[in-house]
Amino acid sequence: MRDDFDADLFVIGGGSGGVRAARIAAGHGARVRLAEEYRVGGTCVIRGCVPKKLMVYAGRFRDEFEDAAGFGWTLPEPRFDWATLKARRDAEVARLEGIYDTNLLRAGVTVVPQRAVIEDAHTVRLVESGERMRAKVVLIAVGARPVKEPLIPGAELAITSNGVFELETLPERILVVGGGYIAVEFAGVFASLGSRTTLLHRGDRLLRGFDDEIRDALGAAYAARMDLRLGQTVHRLDRRDGAIAATLGDGSEIVVDQVLVATGRRPNVEGLGLDKVGIETDRFGAIPTDAFSQTCVPSIYAVGDVTNRANLTPIAIREGHAFADTVFGGKSWCVDHKLIPTAVFSTPEIGVVGHNEDTARALFGEIDVYKSSFRPMKATLSGRDERVLMKVLVEPESNRVVGVHVLGHDAGEIIQAVGIAVTMGATKADFDRTIAVHPTAGEELVTMRVPSVTKRPVAVG
Repeated sequence: MRDDFDADLFVIGGGSGGVRAARIAAGHGARVRLAEEYRVGGTCVIRGCVPKKLMVYAGRFRDEFEDAAGFGWTLPEPRFDWATLKARRDAEVARLEGIYDTNLLRAGVTVVPQRAVIEDAHTVRLVESGERMRAKVVLIAVGARPVKEPLIPGAELAITSNGVFELETLPERILVVGGGYIAVEFAGVFASLGSRTTLLHRGDRLLRGFDDEIRDALGAAYAARMDLRLGQTVHRLDRRDGAIAATLGDGSEIVVDQVLVATGRRPNVEGLGLDKVGIETDRFGAIPTDAFSQTCVPSIYAVGDVTNRANLTPIAIREGHAFADTVFGGKSWCVDHKLIPTAVFSTPEIGVVGHNEDTARALFGEIDVYKSSFRPMKATLSGRDERVLMKVLVEPESNRVVGVHVLGHDAGEIIQAVGIAVTMGATKADFDRTIAVHPTAGEELVTMRVPSVTKRPVAVG
């Protein structure tokens, strides 16, 4: 039978998931083409977690300079230069983009620097050139985009997270709207770099879905670092004498130099051509798939944020890898989305794996809560007013650890290691028999012996 396909796999989108899928599929011998209309590397590398964490590092030096005095160091007054950070950050992003391009080339993937849209179950069209290409399999990996929701009068005056990386100067005053991890992280960055920062969220706590005690502890820490306003909304934005006046839902007003709206992201499917093949998105705009990332059209798959399953870069990478192994490598497997270690690079940092306390109680009926809150060793000399909070949640019948929550320095690094144990099904007894590394903050996770709270059903009658 004549093969009239131009490729075995055509990937639309050059982010983390698409790049991994393309490389692995090519390694299995597939002929692969990948179309990316912007820059290879996607949100994470180009305008997301990588450059954002570089900015987090920059902001944390402020605390380090202040803390040094408590350890005997005398330093001149530090001065921050936004232009230097921006130039070095952008150069690092460009370097990483080059590595992505090189790795695709070495794997034998043909990269097409154009937007591609779907024409039929096996055909994609390159928008700029008009060329049509046929592929046995099409993978959609176009990710998500930030949105300004709800849309208010004057919304065009605000930027989204994408716009942060285009700022030429550090805003003297900034209003950050939102309560999720993007809003929390950027508010922490701007406050640490010296902007007078207001973080405004309509809810009564930040970080919906996280453990309530962690949320409360972060709220207290942020209220000490910035102007934190909970239970508030923005009604409208107006230009005023070169600044922006934000009118709040209660009628009060904040005047700032910049407004960052970080209230959500939506799958980037607009104009993609899904209607031509009968793929209907869900109410969030996401592409429905089965566990193996296959859509209702057998030849079309989707991975990453465009599916809205778990919007994290490592998940997109694993989904892309699983897809390539399954479809082209003869090794069928899928990603388990139930247990995902994750971190929020706020200051203080948060690391989580497993269930929060409310969810664990709803699932298991009874739950033992081991908790430790303490002043970190470094703060004893620096004099900084900070606390570390750690929680270990245990299902009593099996003794299995079903959740670990950490707020404090290097929480992300800690939770990555702990995530291995929890993923393997570690019990509280396994934690207890692990030798502590002293003196560290992490040793608290293996030295908590008595539950601070035992959440058991209360007998009635």
